[in-house]
Amino acid sequence: MQASSPRAPALDATERAIIYRNMLSRRDVRSQFVPDPVDDALLARILTAAHFAPSVGFMQPWSFVLVRRDTIKQQVHDAFLTANREAADMFEGAQREAYKSLRLEGILEAPVNLCITCDRDRAGPVVLGRTHQKAMDLYSTVCAVQNLWLAARAEGLGVGWVSIFHKAAIRDILKLPERIMPVAYLCIGHVSHFLDQPELEKAGWRQRLPLEDLIHFDQWGGEDSDDALRAEVRAAQALATNGCPPL
Repeated sequence: MQASSPRAPALDATERAIIYRNMLSRRDVRSQFVPDPVDDALLARILTAAHFAPSVGFMQPWSFVLVRRDTIKQQVHDAFLTANREAADMFEGAQREAYKSLRLEGILEAPVNLCITCDRDRAGPVVLGRTHQKAMDLYSTVCAVQNLWLAARAEGLGVGWVSIFHKAAIRDILKLPERIMPVAYLCIGHVSHFLDQPELEKAGWRQRLPLEDLIHFDQWGGEDSDDALRAEVRAAQALATNGCPPL
């Protein structure tokens, strides 16, 4: 009988359950912010979590623009309103009215706004791992966003990602240098509660897709007779839908 290969130890069941539950209960927060300030030590912890994200070539391309001044928030909110009106006109009929009914930001209510940026020149013109896929630095910055989001949820903070902007407007308001790419504009703060479902799912805008329909085997569209895996995937998604870690 062949001996099994050495393996790094897994976290114990309690630790794994906490991590999965944190991911499953993370929400994009728009309307549940409360005015309580975010403590500096808490803010430092979630920024540190973001900074310890993985990055291509270890280039760490991110920077963090903290926005707490009401006058700047108002300018950002005005930029959102302009783009949001344009976005509404891209939909038709009942879908346009449904779009207008959605709350899509918490810019003025959240005590902290945060723009996470990407400096595409930080590690020079040739970056290990980015030689053939230039967007890897942007993907790395999104890893920092996700790290911060999960850390914030663990701390009881809500985060909302506002993407309905003209990039040039955010550059101008925040005085970003030309080489700096705004990747995520986040609203951060304590919340009254977290929704039990994503807000767009709850509102009926879209439903979560079945994971088993999104898995291909060996090649795109490739089929496999592994019914056992499909059954496990269905069971895991059912547990996750009910907020239970798929352990």
